[in-house]
Amino acid sequence: MTAPELEEMLDEGLVRAVLSSPTRAATASKVTVRPVELGGELSFQFEYREGASTRHMNLSRAEAVATFGHLVQDEFKQALVQTDAHDYHVLGGDRVLVRPPSARPAELAHDRRKRRLVPEGVPVPFLVELGVMTPDGRVRAPQQKKFRQINRFLELVTDALPANARRIVDFGSGKSYLTFALYHLLVVDRGLDVEIVGLDLKEDVIERCTDLAATLGYERLRFEVGDIATYEGAPADVVVSLHACDTATDAALERAVRWNAEVILAVPCCQHELMGQIEDDVLQPILRHGLLRERFAALATDAARAQLLDAVGYRTQVVEFVDLEHTAKNVLIRCTRNAAGPRRSAFRDYLAFKEQLHIEPTLERLLSDRLPVA
Repeated sequence: MTAPELEEMLDEGLVRAVLSSPTRAATASKVTVRPVELGGELSFQFEYREGASTRHMNLSRAEAVATFGHLVQDEFKQALVQTDAHDYHVLGGDRVLVRPPSARPAELAHDRRKRRLVPEGVPVPFLVELGVMTPDGRVRAPQQKKFRQINRFLELVTDALPANARRIVDFGSGKSYLTFALYHLLVVDRGLDVEIVGLDLKEDVIERCTDLAATLGYERLRFEVGDIATYEGAPADVVVSLHACDTATDAALERAVRWNAEVILAVPCCQHELMGQIEDDVLQPILRHGLLRERFAALATDAARAQLLDAVGYRTQVVEFVDLEHTAKNVLIRCTRNAAGPRRSAFRDYLAFKEQLHIEPTLERLLSDRLPVA
């Protein structure tokens, strides 16, 4: 099934899609897709069923088309796609049978009511203290973008958060808007028994965050001064790393893998490592321009990281994320631990990619003892 065919189905108004009859390569026994409205925008929720457990991911339209295309081609032998206009039975990835519609139009009203995980109009103590909200719960005009970004981050986390998560570590927590947001949502709002730790190199920032946590009475939120590469705290179920510079992101990813963290969320930045390494005659029209070379190197870095994480036993997605410093959209590497374990095929694909570009990424060296034999 081609991407244009999937786009046409979505244009008809998707009600539900169900992928079944998994192949040996599948990482779930069944996947259900439905439209949801989040933050006033249409998204598509993928529910992955693995035995008695389920996990969810909310994706944009483009991400949904790419993910569904991969699943129907590589992981499932059958799919039923129900739209307002037709039922589509997809067999073997490319054979499509068309039938009259059998499902009612999708109901999005419920999702509109839970549009934001942190709603506007209700005072949230940490947002008031940080100057994002007024004491009566109104979001200050200059902080509207930051408020939306906090909610976006919480959506990405809660989509992937395992039910048994008890410890979360935020590497490079900085001013900790998102660390406080996580604590508020999981501990204050939902009453979960979760400990959250923020780690950063700046002592003055950690001191301010520690004081604010004490002021708010956030007893299970603490902050520590430390380096990601040498951190020796207790293992975490969820590892967050937002804007750790260059190979500091790799140090955070290595730590998460060695902890066997259930979920990893990383927003890399300042990827300079591969800029001077990449060599490819065919890519010279890109590589000879400094700006284009820099951007391509950043994409190649994240692609290599995602492939290596797949190889050591994670199911990895690269999704859009907007950071908290009012910059352009960035990417977030979102990983959930794969029960099937390491994948040789993913490592072979990585080695071909590495050889093509003549690169030696730090993460490969850090995880060398965890990588499967090609």
